[in-house]
This record gives sequence, structure tokens and C-alpha cells, in this order.
Amino acid sequence: MNEEALEKFISLLRFNEDGLIPVVVQDYATGEVLTLAYMNKDAVLQTLNTGKAWYWRRSHRRLMMKGERSGRVQLVKEVRIDCDSDTLLILVEQVGGAACHEGYRSCFFRRLRGDGEIEICSERLFEPKEVYKE
Repeated sequence: MNEEALEKFISLLRFNEDGLIPVVVQDYATGEVLTLAYMNKDAVLQTLNTGKAWYWRRSHRRLMMKGERSGRVQLVKEVRIDCDSDTLLILVEQVGGAACHEGYRSCFFRRLRGDGEIEICSERLFEPKEVYKE
């Protein structure tokens, strides 16, 4: 995508007061929702320029490429924009199987049971302490 096309796309987006736009991330092949993340303008540009997902990590207060520490990158297959231009949907190929830093395929690995308790409903694919050695 050339610079003019990038800027045209960016100009369509409605970032919030913090300069962020929410991003729903789905598996390209299955449609499974992997995570909800946020991008700022730089993250959108990096994502479109590299073909890999970049996010503004609110907890780290910095721009990060998904998988930069774990190797579990997200290869972007398609970018969609919602009707209000204030949310993105990106369809990705999840390298390494797990999108969640807790070691699960999806960040949505817990569900509410009828009795009000929360249960883990997915298999852990890796041990975070082994991957994210601090």
C-alpha cells in the first residue's frame, strides 16, 4: 500500500480521546475471536506496512508487535473497518497457535457457568513463565 493510500485509510478512522481504536482480532481460517486489542495511528501504520499485527499496549504504555517476545506473531490477512469507522477487525494467521499471553489459543479462555462461577474452557498451549522470563 502506498503512502497516499495509507494516509487516506488513516483519515477514515475515528480514534478515541486517547488516540486509540479498538481492534477485534479473529483467526482468518476459523473466525475464532482471539483477542481485543487497541491500536494508535503508529500501530495501524506498522501493521499495514509490515503485514504483522502491532498494538498499543496500554499496560506497557508502548507500541509492540504481537509476538515480539514469544514468537507467536499474527500475520495479517485482511483488515476491515466498521460502519462508524471507530473499530477495526483484523483477520490473522496466528503463528504458534496461541494468541493469549496466558498461554491459551484465545484470550477468551474462561466462561461464565450457570451457577455464576467462572471456568477455564480451553487448553493451555504454553506455560507463560517459560516464555516471558522477566
